Amino acid sequence: MIPALVAVLGGVLSALAFPRFGPGLLIVPGVSLFLWSLRMSGSRRHGWLLGFLYGLSFFAGLMWWSIELGWIALIPLVMVLALFPSGFGWWLAGHRESPPGVWFVFVVSLWSVMELIRYHFPFSGIEWGAAGYAISDLAVVRTAAAYIGTSGWTVLLVALAAALVLLATGYRQIWVWAMVALPAVVTVVALGIDWVLPPSSPLPPVRATIVQGSTPCPYEKCPPDERLRTYRLHLELMRTIEPGSTDLIVWAEGSSGSFNADPVQNPDIGEAIGEEAERIGAWALVGTDRPLNDEHWINANVVFDEEGEIVGEYRKQQGVPFGEYIPFRPLFDWIPDLSQVPRDMIPGDGPVVFDADFGRFGSVISFEGSFARYSREHVLAGARLLVIATNEGSYGTTPASDQLIGITRMRAAELGVPVVHAAVTGKSVLIDQTGEFVSEFTGLGTTELVSAAVEPGHLTFYAIVGDWLMYVAAASGLALIWRQRRLLISRE
Repeated sequence: MIPALVAVLGGVLSALAFPRFGPGLLIVPGVSLFLWSLRMSGSRRHGWLLGFLYGLSFFAGLMWWSIELGWIALIPLVMVLALFPSGFGWWLAGHRESPPGVWFVFVVSLWSVMELIRYHFPFSGIEWGAAGYAISDLAVVRTAAAYIGTSGWTVLLVALAAALVLLATGYRQIWVWAMVALPAVVTVVALGIDWVLPPSSPLPPVRATIVQGSTPCPYEKCPPDERLRTYRLHLELMRTIEPGSTDLIVWAEGSSGSFNADPVQNPDIGEAIGEEAERIGAWALVGTDRPLNDEHWINANVVFDEEGEIVGEYRKQQGVPFGEYIPFRPLFDWIPDLSQVPRDMIPGDGPVVFDADFGRFGSVISFEGSFARYSREHVLAGARLLVIATNEGSYGTTPASDQLIGITRMRAAELGVPVVHAAVTGKSVLIDQTGEFVSEFTGLGTTELVSAAVEPGHLTFYAIVGDWLMYVAAASGLALIWRQRRLLISRE
């Protein structure tokens, strides 16, 4: 009973580490309690149960806001995600009697393997809830993210949690203390590098403006023509922008309306937005939904140049499973709630970078902004400013928006690019390449403009090499398993 309660408490503390709660360092005692419960487990089956309890309490506490879409959204999501720590618990419980050094390596390695799988599976995975995102509120942490990424911080935080468990259970070796100090050492080294070789950009600052037009009835359904009226709110707000006052104007995901208000398929819509872009003398990025037929649609960011011409678009690559498309649709036709998703989103096939007069920029859309890989591929393609366009209207005033902004802060810091974080109903904000806020937040459900100048970014070490520390940690455990098997064979 005690290990189960400890695992649940660990999950609750881990969830509270994320915005809008915090502080982010709560993730360390949260993970530590879970690992401690596994040290007390009596069998692999017991370890599986402890992992499942930790996963349920953590993911339910973290993503409870998905209930806004109904219980059919929350329960399967939490149950599936809880299987990952349960598998971790099953395996680690079988090694609870291993020497402390071996146990430590297995903890860090297996956690890394678990996360790498979770980021890609099932249905392209989910990165939301990675430990590294919890500490986005710490500026010194974000500095080191340019070298190790958010994934690297996940590795270091789990290593710290494992070392604290060993200290609490009587192990006082020097290497254990070294693992406790490792996150601080990494941070100091990163700060030192930035002090000796401060990052800089040869490009002048970019003036960016977010048009948060909201909707006619935020967080509620108000047909008919809700999406068309949403477009009109954004257009009216755009008309208040003074000519020459900004370089880039951003409307968020789906803000141009849906289907009947797509600026590509509806020439009148495209002309109206283009005229405003030309009047202001700025580039404009506008989120839209576009039907392809009765079964498929696309989610895109359409880009206008300063002369009001459409110069291209980026199509969302990663849709929300069971929200924007139904995987293996025939298998789920019996679920009535899924009738709310009558069409499947067709994903785009890669990054799109736009070469504006103020520099090159790219964009990702909503859910895919929570994955490092989609933003990183835009930066590798040459983007030095990133737009994350989201809607957030489905989740009301829950912490969903704050959590995504926390992710965005780490994304900006690890890739070294400023981010324009735009939401239809808020919160919207501009973030510089260190993850600092450089504008005021918009409110939730408000209609307002927010503007700031941001300095174009630079290519970071993490942007070039990716999740290197997580792969090194994963490989270390596999190497240890191989070595143990070789020793066993040689003794036989």
